[in-house]
Amino acid sequence: MGNDALSAEHDLSHVDYRAVQQSPEFQELRRTHRSFVFPVLGACLVWYFAYVLLAVYAVDFMSTPVFGNINVAMLLGLAQVVTTFAVTMWYVSYANRRLDPRSEKIRTEIESGDFETEEVVR
Repeated sequence: MGNDALSAEHDLSHVDYRAVQQSPEFQELRRTHRSFVFPVLGACLVWYFAYVLLAVYAVDFMSTPVFGNINVAMLLGLAQVVTTFAVTMWYVSYANRRLDPRSEKIRTEIESGDFETEEVVR
C-alpha cells in the first residue's frame, strides 16, 4: 500500500517536509507507531536476554530433558524463533490497521497539494 513508488506526474518540490513532520497528523502517526514498537521491542529484548542469561548461568535447568533428546534449552530456542515470527505478524497486522491508513492520508494530501500545515512556533 504505502510502498508504491511515486509516479512522475507528482511534483513534490513545493512540499515543506519540516512542516509535514511537525504537523499534528504526522506527530500522531509517529506516536501511534512508537506506542507499539517500543514496548514490544523492550519485551523482546528482555525475552532474548533472559534466554542468553539462562543458557550461561542456569546450565542445569537448560539441560533438563523434556522428552527424548529434547531439553528445555531447545524448546526455549525454538520459542525464540516462533516469537520472532509472531511479533512480525502482529506488527504487520497493527500497521495495516492503525498506521497505513494514517500514512496514506498524509501521503495523499501531500501529493494532491492539499496538506494543511499549522504555523509552528520555533
